[in-house]
Order: sequence, then C-alpha cells, then structure tokens
Amino acid sequence: MSEPVNKPANQSKRKVSRVPLLIVEDNPDHWLIIRAALAQCFPEVEAIWVNHSAQALTYLNECVTTAGKLPRLILLDLYLPRREDGWALLETIKAHSSFQQLPVIALSSSQLPEDIIGSYSLGVSSFLNKPATYHQWLDLFYTFRRYWWELVSLPHTAR
Repeated sequence: MSEPVNKPANQSKRKVSRVPLLIVEDNPDHWLIIRAALAQCFPEVEAIWVNHSAQALTYLNECVTTAGKLPRLILLDLYLPRREDGWALLETIKAHSSFQQLPVIALSSSQLPEDIIGSYSLGVSSFLNKPATYHQWLDLFYTFRRYWWELVSLPHTAR
C-alpha cells in the first residue's frame, strides 16, 4: 500500500518563531492585563515577564551568553516597586554595550513631570501612562503595535 500523497505538515515546520518582548512589571494584576492585551494585539510576540530588576538583567545576560534573541523592545515599569529600582535598571541597561540600543519604553502610572523628564534623560524611547480600563489597554497596545512594529526602524541588534 502506498503512502497518502497529502501528508500533514510537520508541526515544527509550522511553528512560527515569535519575537521576544520583555515586560518588567512587579504588579501581577497589571501583568495579567498586559499579557491578555498583548495576546490580542501582538500574536507574533512572545511576552517575557519578569517582576524585578535582577530577573530582567539575568534574562538579558542569558540572551547574550547563549546567543539567544534579545527582546525587540523592553516595557519597563519605573516603580519596581520603588522608583529607585526601575531607574537603576534603566541606567544599567543603557550603560551596557549589548543592551543600550534596545528600545526601552517606560510604562508607568506616574504622570509626574520629573518622572517623564527623568526617564527621557536616562534614555527611554517612549513614556506611556498605564491605562485605567482593559479597553484602554487594548487601544494602547494596538497603537503601540502600529508604531513600533509597522512604522519604526529598529537597530539590527534589537531585531
């Protein structure tokens, strides 16, 4: 008996490589909202969640040492839970030769001018305020996706 002509495609061939996006967020409730909104707005993204700065640096360093894919973008809550923690992480990322070109987007509940100005002074690419409702999160991520995925040209190291 001969084999069928139309064999099912190999599962590993159909698996699409997703682009890593690092989310540094200490609030698990915000993470659940972010994860759900990203899944709806960014199906091609693999959201990597860490909840403090040491985890973020471990993840980034492992990407470099194992020749893994660096995240295309980093979404960073500036208060982890203290303001000093998020700012120290931002400074470390921007001072590191392997990470400094990665776009870091501040994602914060703060609307204080000193947080916005200070973030840009330390090298964030954008400053976004956390929305209040899930619908607003979806709007934010659809706009975010359009801008960062379809309009912006990122450095080669961030792809």
